[in-house]
Amino acid sequence: MQRLFIKLFALFFCLTSLAVAQAVWLPATGSDSKGLPPLFATSSSAASYAGNDPVTAITLAVPVALPRMAPELALQVFRGRAVVQSAQLTSYSATTVIRAELPDTQQYGEYELQRQYSAPRTLAFKAVRFTGDNFVKTNVILRLLQSEVSHVEKDDPSLNAVTPENYKFSYKGTHELNGRVVHLYHVKPRHKRAGLFKGHIYLDAYSGSIVRAEGRLVKSPSLFIKKVEFVQDYADIESFTFPVHIHSEAQTRLVGRAVVDIYQRDYQPVAVSTTAQPMPAL
Repeated sequence: MQRLFIKLFALFFCLTSLAVAQAVWLPATGSDSKGLPPLFATSSSAASYAGNDPVTAITLAVPVALPRMAPELALQVFRGRAVVQSAQLTSYSATTVIRAELPDTQQYGEYELQRQYSAPRTLAFKAVRFTGDNFVKTNVILRLLQSEVSHVEKDDPSLNAVTPENYKFSYKGTHELNGRVVHLYHVKPRHKRAGLFKGHIYLDAYSGSIVRAEGRLVKSPSLFIKKVEFVQDYADIESFTFPVHIHSEAQTRLVGRAVVDIYQRDYQPVAVSTTAQPMPAL
């Protein structure tokens, strides 16, 4: 049973790789909250990651008044924004709330944490509070965090990126979503690989920012899991785009439905400094 939960919620974490600016989520070395276990921490030796890349001089700022983009252009801008954001984002802090539920066994847990990320592969979690069943905390939420750490530290993010190398895109028209005009695309993976999904993405028709991704993962890590479906929403914060909510549901053969919601708020991003260098003397 424990192995089932490890595989199930490792798969839930794979959904976070859909984020435009996915960063390492590493737990911290301690906790300030009574009864909360210490979390994990690590760091990368590549401390000078952002210093030598000429791409970092590119700005993400866009004019206030924008014309509506053609579908092909919006898709191109979306891919370009992801590349630039990866180069420009040096760090951020945020609040993460994870809610996990096993409806058939009537078990539930909610964990709030503070997150501090530094590019390229360093992040610490600081526990704030937990409420609910200890079984859910230990076997669901903490294992989800551990899987997330392993994914970001070891996996190649390009393997799960929403790019032409991984997906086929089919335009499905213009819609309105949460008060924004969006272009809707059907996405179909070119490979049956963990972390890829079949479904839709919604891009803002004026900025090219991703607004939502939704669908079903194409590969399950276990025969005990029938399917995993998700909806992930994004928001533009300063010059960046971040995931703010992901709702995931899995149907298992042993414990029935498993539901996970991850909320992220209070982002404080830090961009690469683009201060102009002094001109050499003539």
